[in-house]
Amino acid sequence: MSDKHASHPAITSRLRRAEGHLKSVIGMMEAGRSCLDIAQQLHAVEAALANAKRELIHDHIEHCLEDGGAADLKEIKQLTKYL
Repeated sequence: MSDKHASHPAITSRLRRAEGHLKSVIGMMEAGRSCLDIAQQLHAVEAALANAKRELIHDHIEHCLEDGGAADLKEIKQLTKYL
């Protein structure tokens, strides 16, 4: 089974946007912007990454863990540490 899912292009797009935001935050720091502005933008980057991770995990659970056997249960337990 391939590890690439139909949702991966959309998740990749989200991650590229987050990457762009992170680069902007680095630029803000180098430019001496206020800590409040930087913290706000870092929060947005964190949220974008968390949303991408959640979508990836939910997609994996929905499409890859189908038979409900012991192996699937073990994998779900492993995944939950990343939520």
